[in-house]
Parts: sequence; C-alpha cells; structure tokens
Amino acid sequence: MAKKAISKNNINLRFNIATILTYFVGIVLIVQLFNLQIVHGEEYREQSNTRLTRESSLEAARGKILDRTGSVLVTSETTFAIELYKSKVDSETLNNSMLAIVNTLSKYEKYKPDTFPIQVKPYKYTIEGEELVNWQQTNGITIGKTAEQVFNEFKEKYEIKNKSVEDARKIIGLRYEIGKNGYSSTRPYRLANNMPREAVSEFCEKSAEFPGINIVVEPKRQYTSGTVASHILGYSGRITEKEYESRKDRYDINDIIGKTGIEYVFEDYLKGTNGIKQIDMGVDGTASGEYVTQDAIAGSNVVLTIDANLQKIVENALATNIQKIASGGFGKTYDAQAGSAVVMNVKTGEILAMASYPDYDPSLFIDGISTANWNKYNNDPNKPLVNKAMQMSYPPGSTFKMVSAIAALESGVISPYDKINDTGIYHFGNQDWRCWYYTDYHTGHGWLDVSGAIKNSCNYYFYEVGNRMGIDNLVKFAKYFGLGNKTGVELRGETKGVLASVQAKEKLGESWVPGDMLNAVIGQGLNEFSPLQMAKYISTLANGGNKIDVSIVKTIINADGTEVPREEINEYVNKKLGIEPEEDDGIELNKDYLNIVLGGMQSVTQEVGGTAYNIFKDFSIKVGGKTGSAEAPGNKVHAWFVGYAPFDDPEIAIVVMVENGGHGNYTAEVVRDIMAEYFGMNTQDIQEDISAQVYTEILN
Repeated sequence: MAKKAISKNNINLRFNIATILTYFVGIVLIVQLFNLQIVHGEEYREQSNTRLTRESSLEAARGKILDRTGSVLVTSETTFAIELYKSKVDSETLNNSMLAIVNTLSKYEKYKPDTFPIQVKPYKYTIEGEELVNWQQTNGITIGKTAEQVFNEFKEKYEIKNKSVEDARKIIGLRYEIGKNGYSSTRPYRLANNMPREAVSEFCEKSAEFPGINIVVEPKRQYTSGTVASHILGYSGRITEKEYESRKDRYDINDIIGKTGIEYVFEDYLKGTNGIKQIDMGVDGTASGEYVTQDAIAGSNVVLTIDANLQKIVENALATNIQKIASGGFGKTYDAQAGSAVVMNVKTGEILAMASYPDYDPSLFIDGISTANWNKYNNDPNKPLVNKAMQMSYPPGSTFKMVSAIAALESGVISPYDKINDTGIYHFGNQDWRCWYYTDYHTGHGWLDVSGAIKNSCNYYFYEVGNRMGIDNLVKFAKYFGLGNKTGVELRGETKGVLASVQAKEKLGESWVPGDMLNAVIGQGLNEFSPLQMAKYISTLANGGNKIDVSIVKTIINADGTEVPREEINEYVNKKLGIEPEEDDGIELNKDYLNIVLGGMQSVTQEVGGTAYNIFKDFSIKVGGKTGSAEAPGNKVHAWFVGYAPFDDPEIAIVVMVENGGHGNYTAEVVRDIMAEYFGMNTQDIQEDISAQVYTEILN
C-alpha cells in the first residue's frame, strides 16, 4: 500500500512541476513577445528593414547577325552601366552621395545634363513663357517668383545645407531628375550607360560614398562594318515605354530592342532570355552579397544570304556611279543623288547583296540618336533611312519590255519572227506616239522582230504589240514574274508597287482609256516596281522561267547550336509581316519564246547597236541585259540596267536603278563592275599587276 501511495504522489508531483513549468514558459514567452513588440519593437523593425533582397536581371547577349560566309556583321560587346536604388538614409548622406555621383560621372564625361530649368551665377530660368508657367504650376510654385527664390525653395525641400551654390545646383539637378523619372528600392534609376572601366573601379572602391549604387554588366550592340548593309541590318535601341507595356513578361525597362531591318523582324530570336541575379543589400545601399538564380541564355544568331565583301563592292560601285552621273562624267549632268542595287542568285532567289544610297550609321541609334543626327537623316530629301531597293517603287521603263514580249508571244499576237516596221511615229487615236529613236534621230528603226525590238528598245514595236494583245494579257504575265506584288523578303515595309491595269486605274477614280495600254506596254503609265521586284523578274527570266522564293535569311542558329527549321522561319516571317502565300496561276512558259527574249537581251550587250554594247563589248563573260530610261514626275528620268550572267549558264541577276540618272546606259557600268568582282576578274587583274610589279623589281 505504501509503494502505491508513493508512486501516486510522484506522479502528482511530476504533473504539478510540468504544469508550473508550462505556466512559467508561457509567462516568459508573453514577456518576450511584449519586449519584442512593445518595448523594443521600433528598434527591431528598424533592424529587419535593413536587410533587403533585390532581384536584378542578367541581360542575355543579343544574337549575332552574320553573312553567308560566317563573317560577323552585328555582335555585342560587354559594357557597364550605373544604376541607383532608393536607400533609407538621412538627407545629409543622400545629398553628399548625389554630389559625389555627379562629380564622378562628370569626371568621366558621363553625366547626363539634367532638365531642372534654373541656372545659377547668375540666377536665371532656362525656359520662358507658357513653358515656364506650366512648369511652375506642375511643381506647385507661386507664379511670378524669381529663379533665386524657387532655387532656394528646392534647397529647403531637399534639406541641402552648408553647400556652395554650385554644389547645391548639382544636387538639385540630379534629385529633380530622379524624382521626375521615379525610382524605388526595387526599381532603379539608370544614371549612365557605357561606363569606362576606370569609372566602374572608382565607384566600387568608394562604395561607401555611393549608397544604392549598382554596377550592371550588359551587352552593347556593335555594327562591325560601319554603314555596310545598314538598310538590311537595321538598328536597335532602348525599348520605349509603349514597347515595354506589351512585353513586360520578357523585357526590362532598360532593354535593347530591334527597331528596323533584320534587328526588328527577328527580334524574338535575337533577344535571348535574361537571367536573374539576387542582391542582398541593406537600406543604406550596401551590398552584402549577390548570386545568380537563373542563367541568361544568349539570343540566336541570324545568318543572312548576303556576302559582306560583295555587299561592300556593290555599295561602293553604286555610290561612285551616282557621283559620276551627278558630276557630268557621262557627258551630260543630271541631278542624281540616290539609287539602289540588288544582286540575286537566279536559281534560289537568295539576295547576295542589296544596296541603297545614301545610307546611314546604325551605331548612332544604340544609345538614342541625337536630335541633330535624327534631323539630318529625317529631313534629307534623299531619304537615307529608307531602303530604296524594296521600300520604294519606280516606273521601270524599257526594262519592262521583256514582260511585254513574253506576253505577246504567249498570247499569239506575234510569232518570234514576225516583223514590224518602225517608221518613228505610231499613229493611235487622235495622238502620235513617238519612238525614242525618232526623237533623237528623226527616223525610225525600220523592220524589227521581237529580239531586235529588245536589242534596240523600240517603243514603236511594243506600241503595236500592246495594241494587239490588250491589257489583261499583259497583266497576267507581269504577275507571273512577281511584278505588282511583294517578293516576301524577310524585311518590314516592302512595297507592292503598282501594276498598270484597269483595276489600278479605277482605284484612282479614273477610267481606263486605250492610250493607257501604250504607256503600260513600255513600262510607263501606272507601272511602278521596286528594284527587288525587278531582280526577281530578271532571275525568273534567266533561270528558264522557274518561279523563286526571294530570301535574305539563310538560317537561324540557336544558342545550343541547333538550327531552326526553314518551315518555322517562314511561318514566323509570314505572321510577323502579314505575308500571304503566293497562289499558283497555272502558267507554264514556252521555253522557245523565253529563249528568243533572252537572245534579245544578249544582243543588248554583245552586238553593235545594242544599248549597252559600249559597256560590255570587251567583257570576258557573256551577259544578258537591258537598259531603261523611265520618265518620272518632276521632269526626272530614272536610269535602270538589269542583267544576268553568265549568259549560257546564269548564276546571278543584277538590277541597278539611279533616281534621275538620265540614261540606263550610265548604270550599266555598275553591273559590269559587280560582275567582275563576283566572277573573280578583279582578283585576277590585281594578281597579274602584282606579278608584273614583282618581276620588274627583280629585274631592277
């Protein structure tokens, strides 16, 4: 009985002790909680607020743009930017930091001038009139106060003490700019881009003076060949607020985005995927550590069909030719200031070179183009920002006559050997239509078949065949060659041009009249096509009448080395640019007719009397070609030359157009020089010259 009583008492004792301990623990916890929340609550809240974790983006390297040989045309280089996060520091510390930031940035010529509209010594507003009134109202300033009074109000607002007037102005300027743009503990204010390494080192070494400062490592776009292929490559720049609003899921407010050209169209591939970096910081802006939580993935590389070396040759040849025409180098001076050229693989439709003159420097847009440079480009009447090879259209003149010849032959209104007598003046209706030959020499070409009509570019001949076949047949075959429709090239802003037709005339609110046919058949009237469309047309002629898909993008290579399927690229481009697939018209060209027309093009360059014989008579490669002198508004005469080579087994087609170039024969020089480069003739000549020079030196 005794043992049982003792055992029961022990149990009761242990229970009482446990109860007492629990009670005291509860009391301790309550006291501690009271101590944390009430007695030292403010202190501990202050301490907890000094530990912040901020997420920052690791900007992915933008994909490269390369030519068909792998030469890099656009890449990215590593640069540094300076950002400022909002820190919980007192006004004196903040103002000292602002002054140090301005002085340091100014030392390296990286301080962006602020927009605070007051200067000191002497005090003066830098804006006036309605602009000043609006600024005062926006900032809650009493109208009529002097610049000095307002300046002192801002000093008081920002609690600036014991600073010289000049230093106070620097602090106010930066704080005003930051306040206007906004920043927080998680959203930084970008102070400067493209910081030199010496400046970055100074900010790092004196980090205590710069609370909230963050160094950002980011890629900067680099156009390795200056202005070469600028209209193809396009340019990129800082994302705008409008662009950012619809892309927040993938972009940061300071990201680079493509604006024009390949940079724009293939933005989704070039962009890459940003990584994430976490930064542990105190409210005073001191970073205690940082680590990457998600790696950045570089953008894909876009490989173009162009050859960079050939592109340079084409651009130089075009510019030289335009300057020669403008200076009277061909005997007569024309106000030629602009033009374009296209080189195309006739079998694949790949663009090997595409030049537009004048050009521009895409690197000027990287950090935001200056007002002076923008006005220079934007106000230039020769439109250097426009790709004239595919964004503008022009009357083709006589370069259209091969289409007219094919249409007439296929329609059966002439045979390959039918001849028409050009008497110089074609009488039609109540009007006399003169052949260019009559205008120059007061006589006609005489009897010509279709090949001879192409060789001599006889308007009279084509007036007659046009009158015989009618506009519908001409339109049918012009469409087959892609005229009056977009080529589908992977660039924004391509023009459809205009194909002369009854419907095109009706769109203008006018009725088709018989005389319109005579204009249309010689490449005048409503007809307007881009040089790129013309290159597709000539390529189709040269390759035996086979339709081609025009392209300037060869492939896309992802960061992991895989290649994007062509079907995916086509689908992406069609959706991005709103391109509709071309419908099959069911036309099959008669090869015999095609060869007759091509023979006429050969006679243009290879036979005496051909309109480009003087340019190609000593050329070692046989060329098919056609000159064109197209009348345009403003009493201008645009100069065209279209050609292909080698004649027996065509590889390339070349189209050159010079605005107000006077005569198509003048532009034939450009085609000849491009062909010489493409087929290695210039290299051979240079090698022979070098060999001769070495031999002479040995003898001496």
